[in-house]
Amino acid sequence: MKEIHIENEHGGLTIKQIKESLAKSIQGRDFKKVLIIPPDITRLQSGAGILTSLYYDLLGGVNGQIDILPALGTHAPMTRGEQITFFGDEIPEERFLVHDWRDGVTKIGEVPGEFVKEVSGGLMDENMDIEVSNYLLDPSYDLILSIGQVVPHEVVGMANYTKNIVVGCGGSRFINQSHMLGALYGMERIMGKDNSPVRKVFDYAEEHFISKLPVEYVLTVTVSEGEETDIIGLYIGKGRNGFTQAVALSQKHNLIYLDSPIKKCVVWLDEREFHSTWLGNKAIYRTRMAIADGGELIILAQGVEMFGEDAENDRLIRKYGYIGREAILNLCKTESDLQNNLSVAAHIIHGSTEERFGVTYATDKLTKDEVEAASFKYMPFDEAVKMYDPKQLKQGYNIMPDGTEIYFIENPAIGLWATKDIGEAITNN
Repeated sequence: MKEIHIENEHGGLTIKQIKESLAKSIQGRDFKKVLIIPPDITRLQSGAGILTSLYYDLLGGVNGQIDILPALGTHAPMTRGEQITFFGDEIPEERFLVHDWRDGVTKIGEVPGEFVKEVSGGLMDENMDIEVSNYLLDPSYDLILSIGQVVPHEVVGMANYTKNIVVGCGGSRFINQSHMLGALYGMERIMGKDNSPVRKVFDYAEEHFISKLPVEYVLTVTVSEGEETDIIGLYIGKGRNGFTQAVALSQKHNLIYLDSPIKKCVVWLDEREFHSTWLGNKAIYRTRMAIADGGELIILAQGVEMFGEDAENDRLIRKYGYIGREAILNLCKTESDLQNNLSVAAHIIHGSTEERFGVTYATDKLTKDEVEAASFKYMPFDEAVKMYDPKQLKQGYNIMPDGTEIYFIENPAIGLWATKDIGEAITNN
């Protein structure tokens, strides 16, 4: 595959430029059957919806042998409504496959424990099984297109690239191990950086196992304002070079540095995208390096109706709550349900503020008792929106009628917020 890298930081790429690039990536090549792996609805601002639709049209000559496998990871399967919202209504529902991260995977290799120990500084010392969806191992596919957004991420540092395969289409054991590795190493040491321990494990998997599959990567970097999303970078190719370039562009545009810590932050969660605290806690992950000690985070969560995207994950979060790093690590030593679901333990660590600042979930789909049992504060959604109307607030600093200064974020999934001193440490790594 010829590598294609195009960027337009000012105004974004046009649909014509994008379509021409996608067409060029498959020009002169003969495919009998193609698998496209985009993200799911939780990456609504990734640009992957339009890219998937364009590829589906461009590959129409494959006699209908085009399947779509959303990279769900541990997320809930997409509804038909979500498919239409993200990809449009021209791709028939029967073309969509569902990834089963617990039972629908096969081990294709393992990352040696000595390598894991080396890259983690001794924090983890065990073999990591690389499992992928059985669909990726179907020999009838002669092209697998992995479409992903490069953006700051709490587990790996910068999504996407191989993450779409080994996590988005991966198995429970590796998802558990990789999430725990990231949590043990520490979010503040990972987020916004390229060469984290978790990324090095992903790179090992790509070099030794994934590269043997007919996988090619289509990566975007986007910026968003309101409901408008611009793709400012598009990188198509087989190797890591495109990802490295995408990381540099994302760091430039998706990392937001502030002069001083935020005392009160309000984050809006689009109800089309965020249905659980598993997803909604991006409001915590992506702002924790910007919020002052003793500060306050209010999450406007109209669509949040559960904790975990998976029934077992939901049960465990309800059982333990967001109780902090040391408490959950101690419980992992004794509780078999956590030992068997380390991605939940890692998620609880990520969603805990260690009592450094307060978090209030404003929702009407979870009760006050449910929210408080999970270690958050509660506010009725309607009450919160009267105080902080997202339609009236602008991205960034706002002065409220009573003179209070708040910092408003309209979508936490698109960026990472940090004070400038922390930001320098991120980009210099």
